[in-house]
Amino acid sequence: METGADHAIVTLNLTKKFGEFCAVNTLNLKVKKGEIYGLLGPNGAGKTTTIKMLCGISKATSGKAFILGKRVPDKIVAREIGYMPQETALYDNLTIEENLEFYGEIFNLKDDKIPNKIQKLLDFINLKDWGDELVRNLSGGMKHRVSLACALIHEPKILFLDEPTVGIDPELRVSFWDYFKQLKKSGKTILITTHYMDEARHCDRIGFMRAGKLIAEDKPQQMLIKTGTESLEDAFLKIGVGP
Repeated sequence: METGADHAIVTLNLTKKFGEFCAVNTLNLKVKKGEIYGLLGPNGAGKTTTIKMLCGISKATSGKAFILGKRVPDKIVAREIGYMPQETALYDNLTIEENLEFYGEIFNLKDDKIPNKIQKLLDFINLKDWGDELVRNLSGGMKHRVSLACALIHEPKILFLDEPTVGIDPELRVSFWDYFKQLKKSGKTILITTHYMDEARHCDRIGFMRAGKLIAEDKPQQMLIKTGTESLEDAFLKIGVGP
């Protein structure tokens, strides 16, 4: 089946139901290699469920999903995916370095390669002097940065970032988008979910989700032009609710 050589992520009528409730409804999505794609919408729109299906964490009720041309779930493709969940999956009783080492071992990285990767990541997230600190002593913002580093330890080609800036201060949100842009420059594909509409201007393309359906997608500026609005929040409201 043709899934597009230029696309890192493709879904075909991807659907997830929980009993009678349809969390994701026939989602058709294409994310190009090397782009930042923002999946936007309010809580309950189906964004997190979509990411979990793409990562192979949750099984789709129907439809198909492809990562780098391979249908998911797939063990080989899983190694090319970095996943940063909304809730940080860190061990409070371990240091930052020990958490990174743990995730490196999960992906079977060679022991002699892990220390160098850890130091590069600590430098990348501006925590190079904090490696020996226990995670339980970190601020919420620091934990978010460590969580991002854990998602990068195995050098994945695709990053799934689920609400990575929720609950952190505006200054750190700016820093995170600097991280994401650097990762894009290195060739990574990023699918990011957020309900902060103002952040979407940093994405190459965005998709609006509402009640499990993709209701519109385009470049951020084009979305404003199409809807005749001045903010993406207003654009979403106009598309989602109608005139």
